[in-house]
Amino acid sequence: MKAIASQVETIVGTTGVVNWNDLDIQQRRQIEKAKESGVTPNWVIYPRTQGELGEVLKLAKAESWRIVACGSGSKLSWGRSIQGMEAIVSTQRIDRLIEHAVGDLTVTVEAGMKLSEIEQILAPHHQFLALDPAYPEQATIGGIIATADTGSWRQRYGGVRDRLIGISFARSDGKLVKAGGRVVKNVAGYDLMKLLTGSYGTLGVICQATLRLYPLPEASSTVVLGGKADAIARATQTLLNSALTPTVADLRGDRHTVRLIVRFQSIPESVKEQSNRFWEVGKSLGLESVLYVDAEEEDFWKQSRESIWKSGETSAIICKIGVRPTEAVKALKFVQTLPASSIQGLVHARMGLGLLRWEGVRSSVVSELRSYLASIGGFLTVLEAPVEFKKQIDVWGYRGNALQIMQGLKQQFDPDNILNPL
Repeated sequence: MKAIASQVETIVGTTGVVNWNDLDIQQRRQIEKAKESGVTPNWVIYPRTQGELGEVLKLAKAESWRIVACGSGSKLSWGRSIQGMEAIVSTQRIDRLIEHAVGDLTVTVEAGMKLSEIEQILAPHHQFLALDPAYPEQATIGGIIATADTGSWRQRYGGVRDRLIGISFARSDGKLVKAGGRVVKNVAGYDLMKLLTGSYGTLGVICQATLRLYPLPEASSTVVLGGKADAIARATQTLLNSALTPTVADLRGDRHTVRLIVRFQSIPESVKEQSNRFWEVGKSLGLESVLYVDAEEEDFWKQSRESIWKSGETSAIICKIGVRPTEAVKALKFVQTLPASSIQGLVHARMGLGLLRWEGVRSSVVSELRSYLASIGGFLTVLEAPVEFKKQIDVWGYRGNALQIMQGLKQQFDPDNILNPL
């Protein structure tokens, strides 16, 4: 092992290889959440360039290592627990800004750059990257793409794939591959970008991406409707069938209530007009309405995000769900009937995709919800949960006809199973 460590050091330098026992507390906690007991990586490796990343993977293939790739590690615990690995390879130090084409509304960055850092670069130009991922202060671009973590802006701007117009990644044999380009009109390699988005590091290690940007909106307001679930469902359909153009439309539910939360962001006149029109929709259906603007609105969305993504709590079960949009309210009402000490859920109204955060819930209850969602054309995936909980349930829960295709792709991209397992 010492000889192999020396080989790695010749690639990334002495500071680019950190022994397990030398990791700081936060890094060890992130990895402990993700791995089964008794499974410990020998090192965490930090390449500084895309070329170094390729060389590390080439060495891993030659030595038949199992490696786990990540960015900052904020989503390392998503999906299956890590059952075997020699090393973790982090792209956190591959974090350069390659190009910000202000006039073309695109930005090209390396995978380790954090979203919060990109926002600081774009803000002086009154532009933004329309992504609202979990743990936005820690999330890297590579991790956001690998987990397809879009957030509530999906309503207006679509998913991560809709933002992505170019990508570079390292194959399991260390070769660097590019797809797409740096301009919005370039669609070459589009299928390859689709494959990498949401691949969780199973097919390759993302090292660079070009993404579409949008102008920062001049004004913003949020309208929250609350009341009877049936009226909320009607308000949702009215919104989706109208000419209104919200950037966010989320159905939120807890143990007792279901609410519709709608955000309008545009020029001030448009925001005011659309907010008033939607307020009238709620009023006509007998729903209670609350309007948030300015600092109160920012606080509202911060608290809304934290109600799902409370960091540092290892007992929570966080699931990704999907339903037909017309079944969303019905699904949230069903969740309210299930035994758990605490439930927070959301569904993006137009797409039917959402999240559930549970406290004090058994795996059998999660399986019951999975079966219910499947019966109405939906799905449930366990993202975060204690390792022991994950042993009791298939976290992915997928049994569709695409499984064989996915396994074939894994075999083609990573025949020696060097990278993250399916």
